[in-house]
Amino acid sequence: MPAWTTPDPVALHAATQPERIACVDLASGRRWTYSKLDEAIQRAVGVLESGYDIDPGQRIATLARNSADLLIVQQAAMRLGAIFVPVNWRLAAAEQQAILADCDPALLLHDTAFELTPLEGCMTLAVADFAAAVEAQAPASRRPLPPADQPSIILYTSGTSGRPKGVIVTEANAFVTAVNFGVLGRVGNSSVFLCDAPMFHVIGLITSLRPPLLQGGTVLISPGFEPGATNRRLADPDLGVTHYFCVPQMAKMLRADAAFAPSHWTTLTAIFTGGAPNPAADILWWLEQGVRMVDGFGMTEAGTVLGMPVEAGQIARKAGSAGLPAPWLVLRIVDEDGHEVAAGEAGEIWLSGPNVTPGYWNRPDETAQAFTSDGWFRTGDIARRDEDGFVTLIDRRKDMFISGGENVYPAEVEMALLDHPDIAEVAVIGIADERWGEVGRAFVVLKAGCVLDPAALAVHCTDRIARYKVPKEFRLTDALPRTASGKIQKHILRGWR
Repeated sequence: MPAWTTPDPVALHAATQPERIACVDLASGRRWTYSKLDEAIQRAVGVLESGYDIDPGQRIATLARNSADLLIVQQAAMRLGAIFVPVNWRLAAAEQQAILADCDPALLLHDTAFELTPLEGCMTLAVADFAAAVEAQAPASRRPLPPADQPSIILYTSGTSGRPKGVIVTEANAFVTAVNFGVLGRVGNSSVFLCDAPMFHVIGLITSLRPPLLQGGTVLISPGFEPGATNRRLADPDLGVTHYFCVPQMAKMLRADAAFAPSHWTTLTAIFTGGAPNPAADILWWLEQGVRMVDGFGMTEAGTVLGMPVEAGQIARKAGSAGLPAPWLVLRIVDEDGHEVAAGEAGEIWLSGPNVTPGYWNRPDETAQAFTSDGWFRTGDIARRDEDGFVTLIDRRKDMFISGGENVYPAEVEMALLDHPDIAEVAVIGIADERWGEVGRAFVVLKAGCVLDPAALAVHCTDRIARYKVPKEFRLTDALPRTASGKIQKHILRGWR
């Protein structure tokens, strides 16, 4: 059977509806029809080939805020067979350097706002300069597209060991996510997506871009989330936004902003949420405002997994659920022995399908651990399914918590704190927070004669890890509860007040 060739919806729509608006860069006002976007991508292929000698399989990293230029670079890399690696600009410099060392890029595109340490064997270029080179470049000749099962994107996510790990995303993975979200989210040719989620995340780079581009819709790309600007854009009839994806904490910020006026969101199909727990009370509140808030569940390793129906009655009836499985995947909820649990019982979600990553970059051991012997992907998320098939998430298997839509692994934070000369022991847990969903609380055992200084500890952490990972609370304790074997009993810490 021949290999599945990478799909290229932009090229298809350039032939079928060349004058339809494909992409708008909201910061600069630049606009591309499908014909012009297809041409810009081919120009970018030419720049990568002739200007920087990028070969198939080489990595192109970016350290930059959202822009249409990043979409063009990614699509050009896809056509060339190179691998696109967007790096989280919110990370500390040391974290960024570790990611770049792991993916070993041949080219790094960056915003001028971000300081860089030169990388051996890697060319660096400002995104604005790359965009200017694209404008001046003739379109490259068309070439056969690479197989869809090859690595196309690497998205880095923190691991429980504290080392970032790169999730491999193939074009087959991205295509199936576009189909899965498109079916659940009623995406069509007239859909207009507002993307202000960061494009170093699966939500920004794939879920907010691939479904509309697959259907020949329009993407509006914003440099980032700002509540006032997002409120105005959702209410702007000239933009005509139909789909908006955010984490629940962003939705709360929209509510609190002075420009919040959901009655003016007349073109919106729904707000789609994911990345953090979304309480039923909040979902019902949005329904009372006339806005369908459609919760779901996805992950970097599998794209869209679950989604609520886009019907107000169903949303109200099942508020708090993450919805039904996407059409192009198989989902099981199993016990510790891998056996299916009955409806209403808790178990771990296992997945199979063409949406699931082939593994982690340079991490064969972790890849092997993530899959069962017969190919099921272990998500580590605990859920239950009701009699109607709706799935509700109830816990995460490990200690990871989510702050403002960002995954935070306590082991990584603990390692940063243990580097402080005054700290003897430390344990970090996630606690509820009204604004961010969850934040870190650190229980600290100090060395003899030392005094707890929360502000100094926060500064210490900020120099080593991203700001959103820094605990919001530091609590002094004489000792940490441990098992007989020496493991910290975090379930006891969660009961301490």
